[in-house]
Amino acid sequence: MSKQIGRLLTAMVTPFKADGAVDYGAAEKLANMLVNDGSDGVVVSGTTGESPTLSDAEKIELVRVVKAAIPTKDVVAGTGSNDTHHSVELSKLAVKAGADALLAVVPYYSKPPQEGMYQHFKAIAEVGPTIMYNIQGRTAVNMTAATTIRCAELPGIIGVKEASGDLDQIGLVCAGTPDEFKVWSGDDSWTLPILAVGGYGVICVVSHIAGRSMARLIEAYRKGDNTTAAQIHGALLPVIKALMTTAANPVPIKSVVNAMGFNAGPFRLPLVPLTGDQLKSVLKTIHDAGEYITFSFVVHASSRRSL
Repeated sequence: MSKQIGRLLTAMVTPFKADGAVDYGAAEKLANMLVNDGSDGVVVSGTTGESPTLSDAEKIELVRVVKAAIPTKDVVAGTGSNDTHHSVELSKLAVKAGADALLAVVPYYSKPPQEGMYQHFKAIAEVGPTIMYNIQGRTAVNMTAATTIRCAELPGIIGVKEASGDLDQIGLVCAGTPDEFKVWSGDDSWTLPILAVGGYGVICVVSHIAGRSMARLIEAYRKGDNTTAAQIHGALLPVIKALMTTAANPVPIKSVVNAMGFNAGPFRLPLVPLTGDQLKSVLKTIHDAGEYITFSFVVHASSRRSL
């Protein structure tokens, strides 16, 4: 039996040094800060971590150093690709490096049929505990509820990160899978609605700066305090929308983390930071959220003036 993975996982940005090399020391520091702010663990080398630009060696070293930094917390390794063999081999290395679970996206660009998705996840799940990731906006193909439910029967599949944007589909998955199968929201703003149809938690971006608030939202819902859960949801919704619509993730969140005092460094091309005006607008929205922003930071002087 694999360990139970937590409800609030931050899809962590990957810090880089000025020369573009991975800053492993900063990754250790950031992981500690995130779990101290309410996250049950982190996902490394996901899309938010600029996975398309990371080498396999960098991905595995991130798993190793982050797990060493937060040994009692969950470290989930992004190992998915559109090459099943490559994903399997990378997953083996990630498990050996200490990953508690694997996060594998529906194969992108290839647009596989549902049977191909099933076989893809079956192969990866034979390596270690696997969370599937359904996000048609990035893969160009949706994994149906029927396929997700079928995959849930595989012993190595522990859950799904759902970002289909279809609450009916997500509800069918929640209703049609065993209790031990977990459904994490893949969209921050859908956390509360997905909890309401039987979801488990969220693999989150806004938790970089509002971890304790997101943890409170989940706990309030679990205790039946829907008023508090809805209040937190409403307070963070403008922030989430700013982070997700100003530019493609992870551009806004990494730009914001840098501006708010944590040196996450530059982006690797083809990603580039927010423009000055974009950053000013997003920081204003974050400032307006007040106490719901829980990340301990020191705003740079230039950013403080922009608020």
